[in-house]
Amino acid sequence: MSKKYQNGFFIFGLTVLIIMVTQLDFAQVWSGLKHAGYWFFAVVGLWAVLYVFNTCSWFLIIKGVCQQSAHDAHQPTVDTRHPVSLPWLYKVTVSGFALNYATPGGLMGGEPYRIMELAPRIGTERASSSVILYVMTHIFSHFCFWAFSILLFVFTHSVTFFLAVMLTAIAAFCTAGIWFFIYGYRKGLANRIMTLLRHLPLIKQWARPFVERHREQLDTIDRQTAALHRQKPLYFIGALLLELSCRIVSALEIYFVLLVLMPGPNYLDCILILAFTSLFANLLFFIPLQLGGREGGFLMSVTGLGMTASAGIFVALIVRLRELLWTGIGLLLIKIEKRQNLRNNHTNTP
Repeated sequence: MSKKYQNGFFIFGLTVLIIMVTQLDFAQVWSGLKHAGYWFFAVVGLWAVLYVFNTCSWFLIIKGVCQQSAHDAHQPTVDTRHPVSLPWLYKVTVSGFALNYATPGGLMGGEPYRIMELAPRIGTERASSSVILYVMTHIFSHFCFWAFSILLFVFTHSVTFFLAVMLTAIAAFCTAGIWFFIYGYRKGLANRIMTLLRHLPLIKQWARPFVERHREQLDTIDRQTAALHRQKPLYFIGALLLELSCRIVSALEIYFVLLVLMPGPNYLDCILILAFTSLFANLLFFIPLQLGGREGGFLMSVTGLGMTASAGIFVALIVRLRELLWTGIGLLLIKIEKRQNLRNNHTNTP
C-alpha cells in the first residue's frame, strides 16, 4: 500500500480513537481497572489468541481463492516475491478490526485497508475475493452463533411466553441471514451488494459509476466465490468453524470479568450474554465502536439472567477498555508496517 493511503488510514483511526477516549469517565475507568486487577490483562491477552482464530480463517480463504484462481487461469498460486505469511496477515487482521471498531458501519474502514494491503501480494481480484469471502464468513458465523445460542437458552433456562415470542423472532432473523449467506456463497454477492448500493441515497452517486467501471472485476469475484464454495468446500467449512469457535471462546472474556464479581460464574451464561449483546450491538452497526449499544446489550442480558445491573455495567466497562486498547494496538501496527515498507524500499534501491 502507498504511503499516502497508510497515513490516511492511520490518521483517520487515530482521530476516532481519541474522540472515543474523551467520552470516557476516567474516574470510573480507574476504579474499574483497580477492581479488575490482573484479570484485565487476562482479557487483553485472550484477544491476542482470538485474533489468531480470525487470521487462520482468513488465511484458509486466501489459500482457497489463490488455488482456485490458479487452477482456472493456469497461473502460479501466489506471487513468490510477496508471500502471505501468517505473522504478516495477523498484523493486517488486527489493524483491519481496529479500523472496523472505529468506523460507523463497521466494514467501511477495515475491509478497504485489507484489500489494499493484500493486493500487491496476490493481485487485486484475488485480494478483493478473499476479503469479501472472509467478511461473509465472519458475519455468517455470527448468525450461526446466535442460532446456536437460541438452542442453548431453550435447553438451559425456562422459557416464558414473552421470551418464546422474542426467541422466535430472533430465530426467524437468523434463519433469513443464514439463507442469505448460503445463497451468496453459491451465486456470489459482490454484484448484488453493489446493485443494492446503487439505489441508496447519498451512496448511489458513488456506487453507480463504480459498478460500471468495475463490472468485469465484480463478475470475476462472484465467479471465484461460487467456485470456491462448490469445488473446495473444506476451505469454507474450516474458515467457518474457526470463526464460530472464536465466538464461543471469546465468552471467556465475560467469564474472566465475572470472576472478579462472583465465585464460579456459569460459562454457558457467559455465552448467552455475549450472544445477546453482540446481536443488540450489531443492530446498531452505524455507531462508531457501537458506543452505547454494547453497554445496553450487556446491561439487559446480564440482568435478564438474574445478575445485578452493576455487574452488567462493570463487564461493559472492561470490554470497552479492551476494545480501545486493541484499537490502539491495531493502529500502531499500521504505523509499524509503514516503517517496514519504507526500510525495505530503501534497502532495495540500488
